[in-house]
Amino acid sequence: MIVEILKPLALILCLVSLCAVFQVVFLTAGLDPEQNGWDLLMLLCLWTGISVSSGMLFLSAEQGGTAGCMRTLPMQIFFWGAGTMLLMFFAAQYLETHWILFRDFRRI
Repeated sequence: MIVEILKPLALILCLVSLCAVFQVVFLTAGLDPEQNGWDLLMLLCLWTGISVSSGMLFLSAEQGGTAGCMRTLPMQIFFWGAGTMLLMFFAAQYLETHWILFRDFRRI
């Protein structure tokens, strides 16, 4: 009974930690890149721990092993979220350095 109550709470905690990592990666205007890097690493480790523990909670009694844990919803959210954020981060870095996203109309 208590496991059925903890499952939605663990999933919500996993999604909140996903939003926290997204905020640090994309929405924080970094004054100190080294401090932002450490904050990101700390939040990423926290998100990983929350996702793995939530995945273990989502396992049923007849399933077992780490392969079963990797197929649970919190772990799929972790893998898809981390992969998408990594792709968006490198795309943003590329566009920031090699692409002009505005046109200077004063020259026309």
